[in-house]
Amino acid sequence: MEVPVIDLLPYLEISPALSSSRPEEVGDQLGASLMGLCGEVSRILRETGALMVKDPRCSALDNDRFIDMMEKYFDAPPHFKRFQERPHSHYQVGVTPEGVEVPKSLVDEEIQEKLKAMPEEVRPAIPKGPDLKWRYMWRVGPQPSNTRFQELNSEPVIPDGFPEWKETMDAWGYKMKSAVETVAEMAAIGFGLPKDAFTSLMNQGPLLLAPTGSNLRQYGQEGTVFAGYHYDINFLTIHGRSRFPGLNIWLRNGQKVEVKVPVGCLLIQTGKQIEWLTAGDCIAGMHEVVVTSRTMDAAAAASKQNRSLWRVSSTLFAHIATDVMLKPLGHFADSPLASKYPPTCAGEFVKQELAVINLKGSKGES
Repeated sequence: MEVPVIDLLPYLEISPALSSSRPEEVGDQLGASLMGLCGEVSRILRETGALMVKDPRCSALDNDRFIDMMEKYFDAPPHFKRFQERPHSHYQVGVTPEGVEVPKSLVDEEIQEKLKAMPEEVRPAIPKGPDLKWRYMWRVGPQPSNTRFQELNSEPVIPDGFPEWKETMDAWGYKMKSAVETVAEMAAIGFGLPKDAFTSLMNQGPLLLAPTGSNLRQYGQEGTVFAGYHYDINFLTIHGRSRFPGLNIWLRNGQKVEVKVPVGCLLIQTGKQIEWLTAGDCIAGMHEVVVTSRTMDAAAAASKQNRSLWRVSSTLFAHIATDVMLKPLGHFADSPLASKYPPTCAGEFVKQELAVINLKGSKGES
C-alpha cells in the first residue's frame, strides 16, 4: 500500500474566506467537494496514521537549502556541536548528540510484547543501545509569555559560524508550520469538530524544527539502527524529503512501509497528542530509521559525486501548547475509550515521556 497523497491547494484557495469555525457553517462555506477532501484527511489519519501532502508554499528548493546547511553543521567536529547542547532544557532546543536518546522499544515493556507478536517480515530492527543519530531542535514561532514549563519553551540556540542559521531555519520552519496547521484544520473539519479545534490548542506551543543527522560514513553498514522503533510524543509530525532512504513506518493495520517521499511532497504522521485528543480514534504512528540496501546505494552514489554522507531528516514536531490540558475533544469525549485518556497537562505529559527515553534534562549546563 502506498501512503495516500492529498493536494492542499484547493483548501488553501478558499480557507482565508472561511468566516466561522462552527462545523455546520464551515460545511456550507466549503461545499461538498472540499468537505469530502477534509473527510479524506481525517479518514486517512484515522485508518493509517500517515499521509502525504502537496503544499505549494513548500518548495523542494527550500528543503534543499535547509538540508545543505544542516549537512555542513552535522559535519562539524563533535566538540563544536556540543557547545549547542542544552540538557537542562530536556534537549528541546539545541543539539542532542548521538548515544543519548534511548528508543522507546528498548524501555517500554508493552511495545516489546507487541514486537514479539509481530510477523518476522514486518518486525522492526531491534536496536542494541541508544540512537546513533544527532538531532537539532529549533523552535519556530513565538514563546508563551506565561508558562509553568519554561524549560520546554526555551530560547533557540544559534551555533557560531553560521550567519545564515536563523533565516534558513525560520524560512523552512515557518513553511512546514503552515503546512501542518493546514492539515490540522482540515482534520478537525473532517472529524466534525470546529475548524480551530486543534490549531487553537497549538497556539504558542512548541513547534520544533528537528532535523536529525546520521553519519553514513561512520555507520553505513546495512542494518544499522539510527532511530529505533518508536512513536512521537507530539501532535503531528511533518517530514520533508531526505536525500537518503531509511525511514520505515507502520500503518495502523500493522503493514510496514518503506517511505519514499515524492519530490514536492511532505509526509505527515500522527503523534501521541492527537491520539489523546481523539480518544484513540487516531493512534500514534510507529517508525524507525535504519540503513537499508537502498540507503547504501544512495550513499555510494553520493560518495562518487563527493556529496555529504550525512543523512539529514527534514522534520518538524508540532506540539499542543505545554499549559493546555490534553483530553478527548467534542464527541470524542463520549467514546467508550475516553477513560483511557484522562485530562493530562501537555507539559507534564511531555516531560514524563522525555524522561523515559533519557531526555529528562539536568541542572547542569553544557
